[in-house]
Amino acid sequence: MSLMVTISGVRGIVGESLTPEVVVRYTSAFAEYCRAGKVVVGRDGRVSGKIISNLVTSTLLAAGCDVVYLGIAPTPTIGIAVEQLHAEGGISITASHNPIEWNGLKFIGKSGMFLNRNENRKLWTLADASGRRYAPWNRLGRYMIDDSFLRQHIDMVMNLSYIDVPKIRERRLRVAVDCVNASGSVIVPALLRELGCEVLELNCDGRGVFPRPPEPVPENLGAFCSFVRQHQADLGVVVDPDADRLVLVTEEGKPYGEEYTIATVVKYVLEKSKRKKKDLSPVVINLSTTRAVDDIAAACGVKVVRTPVGEINVATRMKELRSIVGGEGSGGVIVPATHYGRDAIVGIGIILQSLVDDGGTLSGLRSRLPQYEIVKTKIPVDGRETEKIFSRLRKQFGKKGTINAEDGLKIDFENSWVHLRASNTEPIIRIIAEAPTAAEADTLVRTVAAGIGAK
Repeated sequence: MSLMVTISGVRGIVGESLTPEVVVRYTSAFAEYCRAGKVVVGRDGRVSGKIISNLVTSTLLAAGCDVVYLGIAPTPTIGIAVEQLHAEGGISITASHNPIEWNGLKFIGKSGMFLNRNENRKLWTLADASGRRYAPWNRLGRYMIDDSFLRQHIDMVMNLSYIDVPKIRERRLRVAVDCVNASGSVIVPALLRELGCEVLELNCDGRGVFPRPPEPVPENLGAFCSFVRQHQADLGVVVDPDADRLVLVTEEGKPYGEEYTIATVVKYVLEKSKRKKKDLSPVVINLSTTRAVDDIAAACGVKVVRTPVGEINVATRMKELRSIVGGEGSGGVIVPATHYGRDAIVGIGIILQSLVDDGGTLSGLRSRLPQYEIVKTKIPVDGRETEKIFSRLRKQFGKKGTINAEDGLKIDFENSWVHLRASNTEPIIRIIAEAPTAAEADTLVRTVAAGIGAK
């Protein structure tokens, strides 16, 4: 398995493509990129994380960088710490939703946001250059541990203008939580208890041993859905290993739909802001996000702007447009009032407030949103050239729909769409289709997959 080096950072299988030499090479390049300034480091808790964090922090210190180590912390918490500490950058040691044998490095700039495409190119150039300068004994970096940012992150959510803490506490929600034993294991239950919830923990020991495949998609959440039903919880909350994606389960023990996390948050924030007669800037989402967001925004008189997939692409456009809410359909909520980055923690706060204000159940809340069905699949690349595949599909489907080639290939039809793209995090092509019914979306995925030559 080759090393994945993309806009989402560096990822590989530990001991195979992600070796100590690779970690040192990219970390030392990042130290040079940061001009030997202060760097914040944290990890998602997976088993290989401690060894890699030792490599990362030692390399940074040897390059003359001061290191602020957060320990096990969500990626958004690390981004917040970079901002608050006015650091030159940050490294989140995580492979996000990838399986346990993977790990990686996500690189954060001084803005607290991920490096953009041009910044990544500069980093890659540094990493590919031969030779690296390290500091002499009297200019080595200083190492500091700061575990206060989990608390600061919680406080930022609770202090949002549209979060009514007493009202949420009064509802005394019963919430089941699955943090896949990773970085959300402390902060997510802590936030919920601060908001007066009874918390039912599953997979929250923080040891980084994943009890199931870590991507929070329905096929991996069967046991948790049963847990929600058995314990008669009002809702279930699931985060991925680095806690930037939020997925929900209803009181009936059914998946809420990761696309509908962002739809619910957008609806709540826009309607709340509209009642205050604020001028509402566009909502920014990626090309693979549900059309439900477009319908919700249109009802509030707000435009929607779409970007290529990738948190930094969405966050950068949000910053340019001064958007108050946006994100990605994978459960990635971005609310700039806390941070320009996907953040499951802020998502939890807004979901709870939305549920409490609604006064009903989570399934009821879901039923009142625009209804679409999304079907997703992935196909191993197997060394095939994606551009040739996309070119062939453009010819096949171009006359039937509107083509967008900003990020892979998206084809918009009147009542549906399909998006194919090479993954930033795995050697696969992702196929995502949305239609009014699951059968229609599934047919669209199968038709496109057949066009690729996949079964």
